[in-house]
Amino acid sequence: MSSTNLKLLSLLVSTLAIVQIITAGDPDILVDFIAPDNVTGDFFTFTGFRSLRQPPPTTFTVSKASMKEFPVLLGQSVSYAALQFPAFSINPPHTHPRSAELLLVARGTLEVAFVDTTNKLLTSTLEEGDMFIFPKGLVHFQLNLSNQTTLALSAFGSANAGTVSIPSTLLNSTIEDNVLALAFKTDVATIQTLKKGFSQN
Repeated sequence: MSSTNLKLLSLLVSTLAIVQIITAGDPDILVDFIAPDNVTGDFFTFTGFRSLRQPPPTTFTVSKASMKEFPVLLGQSVSYAALQFPAFSINPPHTHPRSAELLLVARGTLEVAFVDTTNKLLTSTLEEGDMFIFPKGLVHFQLNLSNQTTLALSAFGSANAGTVSIPSTLLNSTIEDNVLALAFKTDVATIQTLKKGFSQN
């Protein structure tokens, strides 16, 4: 293959890759922003994280600033979450189907990990000021192994990144117990015991 053909092929592959990246985000809006008539600056202000100033929670807590909580984000391809980890707490394995997650540890320390598509577990110990990226759609979790509260902030490249909790989704669904037992290579009694911890009251 000639040098010119190689350059042309390389350009074509690069163009296709860029087109795929461009089409993977939130749809573009046709105006600067979507807002009611007589809009003021308050419409662009989110105060939901003021609760972070209160005493820390006793269980793992997520406070979100996504399209649902902050409607002006519609079409802006951004959202945020504040994660508060009391001592020895976990954000269970989960995925975000519509965005990668960029996590910043604002206070404390945090163990983080994700599983890649070859089932390799990639882990890191983060300290205050450290950041970690969880690739879009991959299973990941965070764990506070210290006796201090940890605060982390997560940024998403979508106004509605979505969250699919692996344990809750599987054990709180209507998937039959025998299917889950086969999938996890265990018995129905074990599945039923696990389900008790996830039953919605």
